[in-house]
Amino acid sequence: MSIPANLKYTKDHEWVSIEGDVATVGITHFAQKELGDIVYVEVETLDQTLSKDEVFGTVEAVKTVSDLFLPLTGEIIAFNEDLESAPETVNSDPYGAGWMIKVKIADVSEIDSLLSADDYKQLIGA
Repeated sequence: MSIPANLKYTKDHEWVSIEGDVATVGITHFAQKELGDIVYVEVETLDQTLSKDEVFGTVEAVKTVSDLFLPLTGEIIAFNEDLESAPETVNSDPYGAGWMIKVKIADVSEIDSLLSADDYKQLIGA
């Protein structure tokens, strides 16, 4: 199972890539595998500022619907619109083309509360 060392993670199985004050967010390989075939990704919070741990959208798989939680407080500045026509990209490339949102980080100190790759591996028993 792929858990890139250069990313940060949440207990809710989101990954975070940070460049300056912008975070790119998606769900982990573990999460997409647990969900199964993803058929729809919904994010209706574009251009909104949300707090850490608030729901920013949902991901729908064949068997379930799961909330997506914002890993850092900030404004959602982009949604991966390719997922509207190809949500299965989250299954095939969760850390690349399957990214979900970009967030302008409001409080960079929150980055310290994210999990390292090693911490995330412990969380999921990998």
